[in-house]
Amino acid sequence: MTKAFIFDLDGVIVDTAKFHYLTWKNLADSLGIPFSEEKNEQLKGVSRAKSLEKILEWGHKILPKAEFESLMFKKNEEYLSFVNQMTEKDILPGVMKTLDYLRSNGYAIALGSASKNARLILSKVGLEAYFEEIIDGNEVTKAKPDPEVFLKGIDALGGTPKYAIVFEDSLAGIEAANTACMTSVGIGDKSILKEADFNFQDFIEIDKSVIETLIKFKK
Repeated sequence: MTKAFIFDLDGVIVDTAKFHYLTWKNLADSLGIPFSEEKNEQLKGVSRAKSLEKILEWGHKILPKAEFESLMFKKNEEYLSFVNQMTEKDILPGVMKTLDYLRSNGYAIALGSASKNARLILSKVGLEAYFEEIIDGNEVTKAKPDPEVFLKGIDALGGTPKYAIVFEDSLAGIEAANTACMTSVGIGDKSILKEADFNFQDFIEIDKSVIETLIKFKK
């Protein structure tokens, strides 16, 4: 079978990770909970609810359900204020080159993201047409490192897990891809994403020969 490619969104295709950091930090500060970039790494690839749960655990706080829901809504509204200003300039370096190569060579491409705003973001940066299937936070019930989002992605493409190649910037995402027996490609800090089958700092390092290597690789 031909290999298929599944992309995470935040921190892989677009630089929305900085927006998440700013909005989670503002939320944590409002609760008097210390928040750092190191802690933010643990929230990458994780759903909004699970992320807030982690922050509350770090601060040893328990909130009533209504306040919990209100904070999630407030965080998302602040995040969307950043998203609504996005353009194609927010696409990370090298991503367009990779997507154009994959599409021109007929490879199936899907998005597998925990973000419930994935379609809006892709529309803002003009990339929606590149993805045959989009599986986002509205279509899954289990957060990464559970592999549900990637399994649904490859199933929607009509493929099987062992033929899927996943691009991820989070440890939870790499673990999800590995659990699904997919080829995992870490984009970012190798010391954090060391469990990935392949590691690259960004898509600038990924050229035609790299893609061919990924396609030939077997778990």
